[in-house]
Amino acid sequence: MESDLRYYLRRAAEERTLATRSVTPQARERHAHLAQEFASRAQACMPVAMTA
Repeated sequence: MESDLRYYLRRAAEERTLATRSVTPQARERHAHLAQEFASRAQACMPVAMTA
């Protein structure tokens, strides 16, 4: 089973890729927002030593 951290990191990368490939500004903005959300969740899952 995939850990939460790994899932959030993967989804952030996927959304960043989708943002760069988006045709419309609205889609680009939405994917960029989702990428940031997943990156924030990944950061929250990281052990304290990794975030310092």
